[in-house]
Amino acid sequence: MNKQAGLWIDHRKAIIVLITDEGEEVKKIVSDIEKHVRFTGGDGSEDGSSEDVRDRQFGNHLNSYYDQVIAVVRDADSIQIFGPGEAKGELEKRIEHEGLKANILAVETVDKMTDRQITAKVRERFPVQHPAS
Repeated sequence: MNKQAGLWIDHRKAIIVLITDEGEEVKKIVSDIEKHVRFTGGDGSEDGSSEDVRDRQFGNHLNSYYDQVIAVVRDADSIQIFGPGEAKGELEKRIEHEGLKANILAVETVDKMTDRQITAKVRERFPVQHPAS
């Protein structure tokens, strides 16, 4: 079966549009990551280790989030990735690491979009093929 995937992603959520011979399906994955905040030591007594722990936790949480996204698009023949920030590039590297680099058609920078705009953009790239009856 032919399966195409287009997704808009940032560090907070991913909207994934899957297009198959049967039609289209939209999935949303929420990362539950709080905005990454860096704290500077106030009284100078901190050696930075608590910040390192936060950075590591943030990285581990992102990896888990990207794994969830990859699980949804893994069997797609073509993958379109777009979004506003760093997450799309980070996801692209993770997908390449999984050996799926050849499936990535495009990585684009776009601003925030509504779910409808995301679906429309994916439909432009992968028009739905209606089976002949």
